[in-house]
Amino acid sequence: MLLEKDTLKKRITVANKQEPADIVVKNGRIIDVFNLEIITGDVAIVDGMFIGIGDFEGNQVIDAKNRYVCPGFIDGHVHIESSMATPVEFAKVVLPHGVMTVITDPHEIGNVSGENGIDFMLENSENIPLDVRVMLPSCVPATSVENSGAELNADDLKPFFKHRRVLGLAEVMDYPSLQNAQDSIVDKIAMSLRYSDRIDGHLAGLDRNAINVYRSAGIISDHECNTVSDALERLRRGMYLLIREGSVAKDLKSLIKVVTPNNARRCLFCTDDKHLDDLIEEGSIDHNVRLAIKYGIEPFLAIQMASLNAAECYGLKHKGAIAPGYEADFLLLDDLESIKISEVYKSGELVAENGEYVSDPLAIEELKPELCSTVHVPELNENDLQIPIGETDQAYIIEIIPNNLTTNKGIETVKVENGYFIPSVERDQLKLAVFERHNNTGNIGLGVVKGFGIKEGAIATTIAHDSHNIVATGTNDSDILKAVNVLKEMHGGLAIIKEGEVIASLSLTIAGLMSDQDFQTVNLGLTQLKQALSKLGFTGEFNPFLTLSFLTLPVIPALKLTDLGLFDVKSFQHIEVKV
Repeated sequence: MLLEKDTLKKRITVANKQEPADIVVKNGRIIDVFNLEIITGDVAIVDGMFIGIGDFEGNQVIDAKNRYVCPGFIDGHVHIESSMATPVEFAKVVLPHGVMTVITDPHEIGNVSGENGIDFMLENSENIPLDVRVMLPSCVPATSVENSGAELNADDLKPFFKHRRVLGLAEVMDYPSLQNAQDSIVDKIAMSLRYSDRIDGHLAGLDRNAINVYRSAGIISDHECNTVSDALERLRRGMYLLIREGSVAKDLKSLIKVVTPNNARRCLFCTDDKHLDDLIEEGSIDHNVRLAIKYGIEPFLAIQMASLNAAECYGLKHKGAIAPGYEADFLLLDDLESIKISEVYKSGELVAENGEYVSDPLAIEELKPELCSTVHVPELNENDLQIPIGETDQAYIIEIIPNNLTTNKGIETVKVENGYFIPSVERDQLKLAVFERHNNTGNIGLGVVKGFGIKEGAIATTIAHDSHNIVATGTNDSDILKAVNVLKEMHGGLAIIKEGEVIASLSLTIAGLMSDQDFQTVNLGLTQLKQALSKLGFTGEFNPFLTLSFLTLPVIPALKLTDLGLFDVKSFQHIEVKV
Protein backbone atom coordinates (compact mmCIF):
# COMPACT_ATOMS: atom_id res chain seq x y z
CA MET A 1 0.00 0.00 0.00
CA LEU A 2 1.60 3.25 -1.19
CA LEU A 3 0.87 6.29 0.97
CA GLU A 4 1.22 9.96 0.17
CA LYS A 5 3.23 11.90 2.76
CA ASP A 6 0.25 14.08 3.73
CA THR A 7 -1.98 11.03 4.22
CA LEU A 8 0.61 9.42 6.46
CA LYS A 9 0.99 12.59 8.49
CA LYS A 10 -2.77 12.86 8.97
CA ARG A 11 -3.01 9.30 10.26
CA ILE A 12 -0.21 9.85 12.72
CA THR A 13 -1.69 13.15 13.89
CA VAL A 14 -5.15 11.66 14.50
CA ALA A 15 -3.71 8.56 16.16
CA ASN A 16 -1.84 10.93 18.46
CA LYS A 17 -5.17 12.71 19.22
CA GLN A 18 -3.97 16.05 17.87
CA GLU A 19 -7.01 16.35 15.61
CA PRO A 20 -10.35 14.53 15.35
CA ALA A 21 -10.80 11.37 13.31
CA ASP A 22 -13.01 11.27 10.24
CA ILE A 23 -15.24 8.69 11.91
CA VAL A 24 -15.37 7.22 15.42
CA VAL A 25 -17.27 4.07 16.37
CA LYS A 26 -18.40 4.35 19.99
CA ASN A 27 -20.14 2.06 22.49
CA GLY A 28 -19.16 -1.17 20.77
CA ARG A 29 -17.80 -4.50 21.94
CA ILE A 30 -14.77 -4.98 19.70
CA ILE A 31 -13.92 -8.52 18.60
CA ASP A 32 -10.16 -8.96 18.91
CA VAL A 33 -9.29 -11.71 16.41
CA PHE A 34 -5.67 -11.79 17.57
CA ASN A 35 -6.42 -12.83 21.16
CA LEU A 36 -9.99 -14.10 20.66
CA GLU A 37 -11.53 -11.79 23.22
CA ILE A 38 -13.64 -8.66 23.58
CA ILE A 39 -12.04 -5.27 24.10
CA THR A 40 -13.68 -1.90 24.61
CA GLY A 41 -12.92 1.60 23.44
CA ASP A 42 -13.59 4.02 20.62
CA VAL A 43 -12.48 2.92 17.15
CA ALA A 44 -11.04 5.79 15.11
CA ILE A 45 -11.12 5.83 11.30
CA VAL A 46 -9.21 8.06 8.89
CA ASP A 47 -9.38 7.79 5.11
CA GLY A 48 -11.07 4.39 5.36
CA MET A 49 -8.43 2.93 7.70
CA PHE A 50 -8.51 2.11 11.40
CA ILE A 51 -5.92 4.30 13.13
CA GLY A 52 -6.61 3.71 16.81
CA ILE A 53 -8.58 2.11 19.63
CA GLY A 54 -9.00 4.14 22.81
CA ASP A 55 -10.59 7.48 23.60
CA PHE A 56 -11.16 9.45 20.39
CA GLU A 57 -13.23 12.30 19.00
CA GLY A 58 -14.51 12.30 15.43
CA ASN A 59 -16.26 14.45 12.86
CA GLN A 60 -18.79 11.63 12.48
CA VAL A 61 -19.89 9.23 15.23
CA ILE A 62 -21.29 5.74 14.69
CA ASP A 63 -23.09 4.55 17.81
CA ALA A 64 -22.62 0.78 18.01
CA LYS A 65 -25.25 0.60 20.79
CA ASN A 66 -23.38 -2.16 22.61
CA ARG A 67 -23.31 -4.37 19.51
CA TYR A 68 -20.27 -6.39 18.50
CA VAL A 69 -17.80 -4.67 16.17
CA CYS A 70 -16.63 -7.47 13.91
CA PRO A 71 -14.12 -7.50 11.04
CA GLY A 72 -15.59 -7.97 7.57
CA PHE A 73 -15.77 -11.52 6.24
CA ILE A 74 -13.62 -12.83 3.39
CA ASP A 75 -14.61 -15.61 0.99
CA GLY A 76 -11.38 -17.51 0.35
CA HIS A 77 -12.46 -19.07 -2.95
CA VAL A 78 -15.52 -18.29 -5.05
CA HIS A 79 -16.58 -18.39 -8.67
CA ILE A 80 -18.82 -15.34 -8.96
CA GLU A 81 -20.19 -16.68 -12.25
CA SER A 82 -21.81 -19.56 -10.33
CA SER A 83 -24.21 -17.08 -8.77
CA MET A 84 -25.42 -16.35 -12.33
CA ALA A 85 -25.11 -12.64 -11.52
CA THR A 86 -22.47 -10.15 -12.61
CA PRO A 87 -19.92 -8.91 -10.02
CA VAL A 88 -21.96 -5.71 -9.67
CA GLU A 89 -25.13 -7.61 -8.77
CA PHE A 90 -23.24 -10.23 -6.75
CA ALA A 91 -21.88 -7.43 -4.57
CA LYS A 92 -25.41 -6.24 -3.73
CA VAL A 93 -26.22 -9.75 -2.49
CA VAL A 94 -23.16 -10.65 -0.41
CA LEU A 95 -22.41 -7.29 1.21
CA PRO A 96 -25.52 -7.46 3.44
CA HIS A 97 -24.16 -10.84 4.59
CA GLY A 98 -20.97 -9.21 5.79
CA VAL A 99 -18.75 -10.47 2.95
CA MET A 100 -16.58 -7.51 2.03
CA THR A 101 -13.73 -9.22 0.19
CA VAL A 102 -13.80 -12.23 -2.14
CA ILE A 103 -10.97 -14.21 -3.70
CA THR A 104 -12.44 -15.14 -7.05
CA ASP A 105 -11.31 -17.41 -9.84
CA PRO A 106 -12.94 -16.41 -13.16
CA HIS A 107 -12.21 -19.74 -14.78
CA GLU A 108 -15.87 -20.30 -15.62
CA ILE A 109 -16.05 -17.37 -18.02
CA GLY A 110 -12.37 -17.92 -18.91
CA ASN A 111 -13.24 -21.36 -20.30
CA VAL A 112 -15.93 -19.79 -22.49
CA SER A 113 -14.46 -16.43 -23.51
CA GLY A 114 -10.77 -16.51 -22.58
CA GLU A 115 -9.05 -13.18 -21.96
CA ASN A 116 -12.22 -11.26 -22.87
CA GLY A 117 -14.01 -13.03 -20.05
CA ILE A 118 -11.34 -12.19 -17.48
CA ASP A 119 -11.30 -8.57 -18.68
CA PHE A 120 -15.07 -8.40 -18.17
CA MET A 121 -14.85 -9.69 -14.60
CA LEU A 122 -12.11 -7.20 -13.73
CA GLU A 123 -13.88 -4.26 -15.37
CA ASN A 124 -17.29 -5.08 -13.92
CA SER A 125 -15.87 -5.36 -10.40
CA GLU A 126 -13.98 -2.05 -10.55
CA ASN A 127 -15.00 0.72 -8.14
CA ILE A 128 -17.68 -1.24 -6.31
CA PRO A 129 -17.96 -1.60 -2.50
CA LEU A 130 -17.09 -5.30 -2.66
CA ASP A 131 -13.32 -5.86 -2.86
CA VAL A 132 -12.91 -8.46 -5.62
CA ARG A 133 -9.43 -10.00 -5.68
CA VAL A 134 -8.62 -12.32 -8.57
CA MET A 135 -6.70 -15.55 -8.87
CA LEU A 136 -6.01 -16.19 -12.55
CA PRO A 137 -7.43 -19.41 -14.01
CA SER A 138 -4.73 -22.04 -14.27
CA CYS A 139 -6.60 -24.61 -16.32
CA VAL A 140 -8.29 -23.25 -19.42
CA PRO A 141 -9.20 -25.73 -20.73
CA ALA A 142 -9.60 -27.64 -17.48
CA THR A 143 -8.28 -30.84 -19.05
CA SER A 144 -7.42 -32.27 -22.44
CA VAL A 145 -10.38 -34.68 -22.38
CA GLU A 146 -13.01 -32.14 -23.42
CA ASN A 147 -13.47 -29.06 -25.58
CA SER A 148 -13.86 -25.58 -24.15
CA GLY A 149 -14.19 -22.17 -25.73
CA ALA A 150 -10.68 -20.91 -25.07
CA GLU A 151 -7.11 -21.80 -24.24
CA LEU A 152 -5.00 -19.69 -21.89
CA ASN A 153 -1.27 -20.32 -21.63
CA ALA A 154 1.35 -18.64 -19.46
CA ASP A 155 1.94 -15.82 -21.95
CA ASP A 156 -1.81 -15.11 -22.09
CA LEU A 157 -2.01 -14.82 -18.29
CA LYS A 158 1.16 -12.81 -17.75
CA PRO A 159 -0.25 -9.33 -18.60
CA PHE A 160 -2.99 -9.72 -16.00
CA PHE A 161 -0.44 -9.71 -13.18
CA LYS A 162 -0.05 -5.98 -13.76
CA HIS A 163 -3.58 -5.49 -12.43
CA ARG A 164 -3.60 -4.32 -8.80
CA ARG A 165 -6.33 -6.78 -7.79
CA VAL A 166 -4.72 -9.90 -9.27
CA LEU A 167 -3.22 -11.98 -6.46
CA GLY A 168 -1.93 -15.20 -7.98
CA LEU A 169 -2.81 -18.41 -9.81
CA ALA A 170 -6.10 -20.18 -9.15
CA GLU A 171 -6.86 -23.82 -8.45
CA VAL A 172 -4.54 -26.18 -10.31
CA MET A 173 -6.98 -28.91 -11.32
CA ASP A 174 -5.06 -30.84 -13.95
CA TYR A 175 -3.18 -33.16 -11.62
CA PRO A 176 -1.97 -35.60 -14.32
CA SER A 177 -0.18 -32.72 -16.06
CA LEU A 178 1.26 -31.49 -12.76
CA GLN A 179 2.29 -35.00 -11.70
CA ASN A 180 4.14 -35.48 -14.96
CA ALA A 181 5.66 -31.99 -14.83
CA GLN A 182 4.27 -31.12 -18.23
CA ASP A 183 5.23 -27.75 -19.65
CA SER A 184 1.59 -26.71 -20.07
CA ILE A 185 1.12 -26.33 -16.30
CA VAL A 186 4.72 -25.88 -15.12
CA ASP A 187 5.10 -22.81 -17.35
CA LYS A 188 2.06 -21.20 -15.70
CA ILE A 189 3.27 -21.99 -12.20
CA ALA A 190 6.80 -20.75 -12.88
CA MET A 191 5.48 -17.58 -14.46
CA SER A 192 3.12 -16.95 -11.55
CA LEU A 193 5.83 -17.46 -8.95
CA ARG A 194 7.73 -14.54 -10.47
CA TYR A 195 4.90 -12.26 -9.40
CA SER A 196 3.26 -13.98 -6.44
CA ASP A 197 3.67 -16.81 -3.95
CA ARG A 198 -0.06 -17.57 -3.92
CA ILE A 199 -1.20 -20.58 -5.94
CA ASP A 200 -4.31 -22.59 -5.07
CA GLY A 201 -4.68 -26.35 -5.33
CA HIS A 202 -7.44 -28.78 -6.25
CA LEU A 203 -6.76 -32.21 -4.74
CA ALA A 204 -10.14 -33.91 -5.17
CA GLY A 205 -9.85 -37.67 -4.68
CA LEU A 206 -6.04 -37.66 -4.71
CA ASP A 207 -3.74 -39.72 -2.51
CA ARG A 208 -1.33 -38.50 0.17
CA ASN A 209 1.66 -38.24 -2.13
CA ALA A 210 -0.24 -35.82 -4.36
CA ILE A 211 0.01 -33.32 -1.50
CA ASN A 212 3.79 -33.58 -1.71
CA VAL A 213 3.60 -32.90 -5.44
CA TYR A 214 1.38 -29.87 -4.99
CA ARG A 215 3.42 -28.40 -2.13
CA SER A 216 6.67 -28.94 -4.00
CA ALA A 217 5.19 -26.88 -6.83
CA GLY A 218 4.58 -23.99 -4.41
CA ILE A 219 0.84 -24.55 -4.09
CA ILE A 220 -0.51 -23.35 -0.76
CA SER A 221 -4.15 -24.36 -0.35
CA ASP A 222 -6.90 -26.87 -1.04
CA HIS A 223 -10.68 -26.54 -0.90
CA GLU A 224 -11.55 -30.05 -2.13
CA CYS A 225 -11.38 -31.99 1.16
CA ASN A 226 -14.41 -33.81 2.46
CA THR A 227 -12.91 -36.06 5.18
CA VAL A 228 -11.06 -35.25 8.39
CA SER A 229 -8.18 -37.55 7.50
CA ASP A 230 -7.63 -35.80 4.15
CA ALA A 231 -7.81 -32.41 5.84
CA LEU A 232 -5.25 -33.40 8.45
CA GLU A 233 -2.79 -34.58 5.82
CA ARG A 234 -3.01 -31.23 4.05
CA LEU A 235 -2.50 -29.31 7.29
CA ARG A 236 0.46 -31.52 8.25
CA ARG A 237 2.15 -30.67 4.97
CA GLY A 238 1.74 -26.94 5.40
CA MET A 239 -1.33 -26.27 3.31
CA TYR A 240 -4.11 -23.89 4.15
CA LEU A 241 -7.42 -25.72 4.50
CA LEU A 242 -10.42 -23.99 2.92
CA ILE A 243 -13.62 -25.36 4.43
CA ARG A 244 -16.31 -25.17 1.76
CA GLU A 245 -20.05 -24.78 2.08
CA GLY A 246 -21.61 -24.14 -1.31
CA SER A 247 -24.82 -25.08 -3.07
CA VAL A 248 -23.71 -28.62 -3.99
CA ALA A 249 -20.50 -29.27 -2.07
CA LYS A 250 -21.36 -29.00 1.62
CA ASP A 251 -18.22 -30.06 3.47
CA LEU A 252 -18.34 -27.97 6.63
CA LYS A 253 -20.17 -30.40 8.90
CA SER A 254 -17.63 -33.16 8.31
CA LEU A 255 -14.50 -30.99 8.13
CA ILE A 256 -15.09 -28.66 11.06
CA LYS A 257 -14.10 -31.51 13.39
CA VAL A 258 -10.49 -31.12 12.24
CA VAL A 259 -10.22 -27.55 13.56
CA THR A 260 -8.46 -27.16 16.92
CA PRO A 261 -6.84 -24.21 18.70
CA ASN A 262 -3.51 -25.67 17.52
CA ASN A 263 -4.24 -25.61 13.78
CA ALA A 264 -7.09 -23.11 13.36
CA ARG A 265 -4.84 -20.37 11.99
CA ARG A 266 -4.36 -22.49 8.85
CA CYS A 267 -8.13 -22.87 8.35
CA LEU A 268 -10.55 -20.54 6.57
CA PHE A 269 -13.90 -20.62 4.80
CA CYS A 270 -15.08 -20.52 1.20
CA THR A 271 -18.26 -21.04 -0.81
CA ASP A 272 -16.71 -22.05 -4.16
CA ASP A 273 -19.94 -22.40 -6.16
CA LYS A 274 -23.17 -21.00 -4.76
CA HIS A 275 -26.36 -20.11 -6.57
CA LEU A 276 -27.90 -16.68 -6.15
CA ASP A 277 -31.07 -17.95 -4.44
CA ASP A 278 -28.99 -19.81 -1.84
CA LEU A 279 -26.88 -16.71 -1.21
CA ILE A 280 -30.02 -14.66 -0.65
CA GLU A 281 -31.79 -17.22 1.52
CA GLU A 282 -29.02 -18.56 3.77
CA GLY A 283 -26.05 -16.29 3.17
CA SER A 284 -22.43 -16.61 2.19
CA ILE A 285 -19.49 -16.82 4.60
CA ASP A 286 -21.80 -15.70 7.41
CA HIS A 287 -23.60 -19.01 6.88
CA ASN A 288 -20.28 -20.87 7.24
CA VAL A 289 -19.61 -19.02 10.50
CA ARG A 290 -23.06 -19.85 11.87
CA LEU A 291 -22.67 -23.52 10.99
CA ALA A 292 -19.18 -23.67 12.52
CA ILE A 293 -20.56 -22.28 15.79
CA LYS A 294 -23.48 -24.72 15.64
CA TYR A 295 -21.04 -27.63 15.33
CA GLY A 296 -18.93 -26.59 18.29
CA ILE A 297 -16.43 -23.94 17.18
CA GLU A 298 -16.07 -21.04 19.62
CA PRO A 299 -17.59 -17.91 18.01
CA PHE A 300 -14.45 -15.76 18.14
CA LEU A 301 -12.46 -18.56 16.51
CA ALA A 302 -15.05 -18.96 13.76
CA ILE A 303 -14.91 -15.21 13.10
CA GLN A 304 -11.11 -15.32 13.03
CA MET A 305 -11.29 -18.05 10.39
CA ALA A 306 -13.67 -15.91 8.33
CA SER A 307 -11.53 -12.79 8.50
CA LEU A 308 -7.91 -12.72 9.68
CA ASN A 309 -7.02 -16.26 8.57
CA ALA A 310 -8.35 -15.69 5.06
CA ALA A 311 -6.55 -12.35 4.82
CA GLU A 312 -3.25 -13.88 5.86
CA CYS A 313 -3.63 -16.83 3.49
CA TYR A 314 -3.86 -14.46 0.53
CA GLY A 315 -1.40 -11.83 1.71
CA LEU A 316 -4.02 -9.17 2.42
CA LYS A 317 -2.04 -7.69 5.30
CA HIS A 318 -4.35 -4.71 5.80
CA LYS A 319 -7.54 -6.76 6.09
CA GLY A 320 -9.17 -9.04 8.61
CA ALA A 321 -9.04 -7.24 11.96
CA ILE A 322 -10.33 -4.29 13.97
CA ALA A 323 -6.95 -2.75 14.70
CA PRO A 324 -4.79 0.25 13.72
CA GLY A 325 -3.34 -0.09 10.23
CA TYR A 326 -6.21 -2.26 8.95
CA GLU A 327 -8.88 -1.30 6.45
CA ALA A 328 -12.10 -0.14 8.11
CA ASP A 329 -14.28 -2.98 6.82
CA PHE A 330 -16.51 -4.02 9.69
CA LEU A 331 -19.90 -5.32 10.75
CA LEU A 332 -22.15 -4.59 13.68
CA LEU A 333 -23.49 -7.87 15.08
CA ASP A 334 -26.51 -8.13 17.37
CA ASP A 335 -25.29 -11.43 18.84
CA LEU A 336 -22.58 -14.06 18.45
CA GLU A 337 -24.73 -17.17 18.13
CA SER A 338 -26.91 -16.32 15.14
CA ILE A 339 -24.34 -13.87 13.69
CA LYS A 340 -27.19 -11.47 13.02
CA ILE A 341 -25.74 -8.59 11.01
CA SER A 342 -27.46 -5.24 11.47
CA GLU A 343 -25.02 -2.92 9.68
CA VAL A 344 -22.10 -3.34 7.26
CA TYR A 345 -19.42 -0.69 6.73
CA LYS A 346 -16.90 -0.62 3.87
CA SER A 347 -13.94 1.71 4.54
CA GLY A 348 -16.07 3.27 7.26
CA GLU A 349 -19.05 3.94 4.96
CA LEU A 350 -22.42 2.24 5.49
CA VAL A 351 -23.13 -0.13 2.56
CA ALA A 352 -25.77 -2.49 3.98
CA GLU A 353 -28.34 -2.33 6.75
CA ASN A 354 -30.76 -4.95 8.05
CA GLY A 355 -30.09 -7.29 5.16
CA GLU A 356 -30.39 -4.69 2.38
CA TYR A 357 -27.78 -3.04 0.20
CA VAL A 358 -27.99 0.74 0.84
CA SER A 359 -24.90 2.20 -0.81
CA ASP A 360 -24.68 4.02 -4.13
CA PRO A 361 -26.47 2.48 -7.15
CA LEU A 362 -24.28 0.24 -9.29
CA ALA A 363 -24.74 -0.35 -12.99
CA ILE A 364 -23.41 -2.80 -15.58
CA GLU A 365 -21.18 -1.39 -18.29
CA GLU A 366 -22.13 -1.99 -21.92
CA LEU A 367 -21.41 -5.59 -22.82
CA LYS A 368 -19.12 -6.64 -25.64
CA PRO A 369 -21.13 -8.49 -28.34
CA GLU A 370 -18.74 -11.47 -28.33
CA LEU A 371 -19.60 -12.17 -24.68
CA CYS A 372 -23.27 -12.58 -25.58
CA SER A 373 -22.93 -14.92 -28.54
CA THR A 374 -21.36 -18.10 -27.21
CA VAL A 375 -23.83 -20.89 -28.04
CA HIS A 376 -22.98 -22.52 -31.36
CA VAL A 377 -24.70 -25.86 -31.93
CA PRO A 378 -25.57 -27.41 -35.33
CA GLU A 379 -29.02 -28.72 -36.20
CA LEU A 380 -29.73 -31.93 -34.31
CA ASN A 381 -32.13 -34.84 -34.59
CA GLU A 382 -33.00 -37.83 -32.43
CA ASN A 383 -30.58 -40.09 -34.31
CA ASP A 384 -27.76 -37.99 -32.81
CA LEU A 385 -28.79 -39.09 -29.32
CA GLN A 386 -28.71 -42.87 -29.70
CA ILE A 387 -26.56 -44.87 -27.26
CA PRO A 388 -25.59 -48.28 -28.67
CA ILE A 389 -25.78 -51.09 -26.13
CA GLY A 390 -25.84 -54.01 -28.55
CA GLU A 391 -26.35 -57.60 -27.45
CA THR A 392 -25.78 -56.92 -23.77
CA ASP A 393 -28.21 -55.11 -21.49
CA GLN A 394 -25.50 -53.94 -19.08
CA ALA A 395 -24.28 -50.34 -19.02
CA TYR A 396 -22.03 -48.11 -16.96
CA ILE A 397 -24.16 -45.71 -14.92
CA ILE A 398 -23.30 -42.32 -13.49
CA GLU A 399 -24.93 -42.46 -10.08
CA ILE A 400 -25.32 -39.04 -8.50
CA ILE A 401 -24.75 -38.42 -4.80
CA PRO A 402 -27.13 -35.64 -3.71
CA ASN A 403 -25.37 -32.49 -2.50
CA ASN A 404 -21.98 -33.85 -3.48
CA LEU A 405 -19.67 -33.20 -6.43
CA THR A 406 -18.51 -36.81 -6.64
CA THR A 407 -20.46 -39.58 -8.34
CA ASN A 408 -20.49 -43.36 -8.12
CA LYS A 409 -19.54 -45.58 -11.05
CA GLY A 410 -22.19 -48.26 -11.34
CA ILE A 411 -23.07 -51.15 -13.64
CA GLU A 412 -26.77 -51.86 -14.11
CA THR A 413 -29.18 -53.65 -16.35
CA VAL A 414 -30.80 -51.11 -18.68
CA LYS A 415 -33.77 -51.08 -21.02
CA VAL A 416 -32.77 -51.73 -24.65
CA GLU A 417 -34.73 -51.50 -27.90
CA ASN A 418 -33.20 -52.36 -31.27
CA GLY A 419 -29.78 -52.35 -29.63
CA TYR A 420 -30.10 -48.84 -28.17
CA PHE A 421 -30.57 -47.58 -24.62
CA ILE A 422 -34.07 -46.45 -23.66
CA PRO A 423 -34.57 -44.24 -20.56
CA SER A 424 -36.55 -45.90 -17.76
CA VAL A 425 -38.47 -43.87 -15.20
CA GLU A 426 -39.14 -47.04 -13.21
CA ARG A 427 -35.40 -47.74 -12.87
CA ASP A 428 -34.59 -44.02 -12.53
CA GLN A 429 -32.24 -44.29 -15.51
CA LEU A 430 -32.23 -41.13 -17.63
CA LYS A 431 -30.32 -40.19 -20.75
CA LEU A 432 -27.50 -37.69 -20.20
CA ALA A 433 -26.03 -35.67 -23.06
CA VAL A 434 -23.26 -33.09 -23.43
CA PHE A 435 -23.25 -30.92 -26.55
CA GLU A 436 -20.12 -28.97 -27.53
CA ARG A 437 -21.30 -25.36 -27.87
CA HIS A 438 -18.22 -23.22 -28.48
CA ASN A 439 -16.91 -24.16 -31.93
CA ASN A 440 -19.89 -25.82 -33.61
CA THR A 441 -18.05 -29.16 -33.79
CA GLY A 442 -21.18 -31.25 -33.42
CA ASN A 443 -19.57 -33.31 -30.64
CA ILE A 444 -22.11 -35.04 -28.42
CA GLY A 445 -21.17 -37.11 -25.38
CA LEU A 446 -23.85 -39.58 -24.25
CA GLY A 447 -24.39 -41.55 -21.05
CA VAL A 448 -26.85 -42.90 -18.51
CA VAL A 449 -27.48 -41.17 -15.19
CA LYS A 450 -29.29 -42.38 -12.08
CA GLY A 451 -30.62 -40.44 -9.10
CA PHE A 452 -32.50 -37.43 -10.48
CA GLY A 453 -35.91 -38.99 -9.94
CA ILE A 454 -37.44 -37.09 -12.87
CA LYS A 455 -40.60 -38.78 -14.17
CA GLU A 456 -41.05 -36.89 -17.46
CA GLY A 457 -39.56 -34.14 -19.59
CA ALA A 458 -36.01 -32.80 -19.65
CA ILE A 459 -33.78 -30.14 -18.15
CA ALA A 460 -30.72 -28.49 -19.72
CA THR A 461 -28.17 -25.76 -18.98
CA THR A 462 -25.15 -24.04 -20.50
CA ILE A 463 -23.53 -24.10 -17.06
CA ALA A 464 -21.46 -27.29 -17.24
CA HIS A 465 -18.24 -27.17 -15.24
CA ASP A 466 -15.66 -26.37 -16.31
CA SER A 467 -15.78 -26.21 -20.09
CA HIS A 468 -19.42 -25.10 -20.01
CA ASN A 469 -20.82 -26.98 -22.93
CA ILE A 470 -24.55 -27.71 -22.93
CA VAL A 471 -25.58 -30.53 -20.60
CA ALA A 472 -29.06 -32.04 -20.60
CA THR A 473 -30.86 -34.97 -19.04
CA GLY A 474 -34.34 -36.30 -19.60
CA THR A 475 -36.80 -39.09 -20.07
CA ASN A 476 -37.06 -38.75 -23.85
CA ASP A 477 -35.01 -37.53 -26.81
CA SER A 478 -37.62 -35.09 -28.10
CA ASP A 479 -37.66 -33.00 -24.93
CA ILE A 480 -33.87 -33.09 -24.67
CA LEU A 481 -33.53 -31.69 -28.19
CA LYS A 482 -36.17 -29.06 -27.48
CA ALA A 483 -34.23 -27.95 -24.40
CA VAL A 484 -31.01 -27.61 -26.40
CA ASN A 485 -32.75 -25.51 -29.06
CA VAL A 486 -34.28 -23.24 -26.41
CA LEU A 487 -30.85 -22.62 -24.90
CA LYS A 488 -29.50 -21.86 -28.35
CA GLU A 489 -32.24 -19.27 -28.94
CA MET A 490 -31.65 -17.65 -25.52
CA HIS A 491 -27.85 -17.50 -26.02
CA GLY A 492 -27.50 -19.66 -22.93
CA GLY A 493 -29.24 -20.31 -19.64
CA LEU A 494 -31.41 -22.96 -18.02
CA ALA A 495 -34.55 -24.60 -19.37
CA ILE A 496 -37.21 -27.09 -18.31
CA ILE A 497 -39.21 -28.87 -21.01
CA LYS A 498 -42.30 -31.08 -20.74
CA GLU A 499 -44.06 -32.64 -23.74
CA GLY A 500 -42.29 -30.26 -26.10
CA GLU A 501 -43.27 -27.11 -24.18
CA VAL A 502 -41.07 -24.72 -22.24
CA ILE A 503 -42.49 -24.63 -18.73
CA ALA A 504 -39.68 -22.51 -17.22
CA SER A 505 -36.42 -20.93 -18.35
CA LEU A 506 -33.80 -18.38 -17.35
CA SER A 507 -31.70 -16.56 -19.93
CA LEU A 508 -27.98 -16.18 -19.14
CA THR A 509 -26.75 -14.12 -22.06
CA ILE A 510 -23.27 -13.32 -20.72
CA ALA A 511 -21.16 -16.30 -21.86
CA GLY A 512 -24.13 -18.57 -21.13
CA LEU A 513 -23.21 -18.18 -17.44
CA MET A 514 -24.53 -14.87 -16.12
CA SER A 515 -27.58 -12.72 -16.57
CA ASP A 516 -27.43 -9.10 -17.69
CA GLN A 517 -30.41 -8.38 -15.40
CA ASP A 518 -30.49 -7.29 -11.74
CA PHE A 519 -30.23 -9.93 -9.03
CA GLN A 520 -33.93 -9.67 -8.14
CA THR A 521 -34.89 -10.68 -11.68
CA VAL A 522 -32.43 -13.57 -11.64
CA ASN A 523 -33.74 -14.74 -8.28
CA LEU A 524 -37.32 -14.64 -9.55
CA GLY A 525 -36.31 -16.77 -12.53
CA LEU A 526 -34.61 -19.30 -10.27
CA THR A 527 -37.71 -19.47 -8.09
CA GLN A 528 -39.88 -20.18 -11.13
CA LEU A 529 -37.48 -22.91 -12.25
CA LYS A 530 -37.54 -24.50 -8.82
CA GLN A 531 -41.35 -24.50 -8.77
CA ALA A 532 -41.57 -25.92 -12.29
CA LEU A 533 -39.41 -28.93 -11.43
CA SER A 534 -42.33 -30.50 -9.57
CA LYS A 535 -44.17 -30.71 -12.92
CA LEU A 536 -41.51 -33.22 -13.99
CA GLY A 537 -42.15 -35.26 -10.87
CA PHE A 538 -38.95 -34.12 -9.16
CA THR A 539 -39.12 -34.47 -5.35
CA GLY A 540 -35.43 -34.62 -4.38
CA GLU A 541 -33.84 -32.53 -1.65
CA PHE A 542 -31.04 -31.21 -3.86
CA ASN A 543 -30.71 -28.75 -6.72
CA PRO A 544 -30.92 -30.78 -9.94
CA PHE A 545 -29.50 -28.01 -12.14
CA LEU A 546 -26.44 -27.65 -9.93
CA THR A 547 -26.01 -31.40 -9.79
CA LEU A 548 -26.34 -31.59 -13.57
CA SER A 549 -23.76 -28.85 -14.08
CA PHE A 550 -21.09 -30.84 -12.22
CA LEU A 551 -21.66 -34.14 -14.04
CA THR A 552 -19.34 -32.79 -16.74
CA LEU A 553 -16.35 -32.08 -14.48
CA PRO A 554 -13.73 -34.74 -15.33
CA VAL A 555 -11.36 -33.95 -12.46
CA ILE A 556 -13.69 -35.11 -9.67
CA PRO A 557 -14.41 -38.85 -9.24
CA ALA A 558 -15.77 -41.18 -10.25
CA LEU A 559 -17.65 -41.18 -13.56
CA LYS A 560 -18.43 -38.04 -15.59
CA LEU A 561 -19.49 -37.07 -19.11
CA THR A 562 -17.74 -34.69 -21.53
CA ASP A 563 -18.52 -33.75 -25.12
CA LEU A 564 -16.13 -36.57 -26.13
CA GLY A 565 -17.98 -39.24 -24.16
CA LEU A 566 -18.21 -41.09 -20.85
CA PHE A 567 -15.13 -40.47 -18.70
CA ASP A 568 -13.62 -42.63 -15.95
CA VAL A 569 -11.80 -40.21 -13.64
CA LYS A 570 -9.75 -42.88 -11.87
CA SER A 571 -8.24 -44.30 -15.06
CA PHE A 572 -8.42 -40.83 -16.65
CA GLN A 573 -9.77 -42.09 -19.94
CA HIS A 574 -12.98 -42.29 -21.89
CA ILE A 575 -14.92 -45.54 -21.77
CA GLU A 576 -17.90 -46.97 -23.64
CA VAL A 577 -21.35 -46.83 -22.08
CA LYS A 578 -22.04 -50.50 -22.75
CA VAL A 579 -20.26 -53.04 -20.57
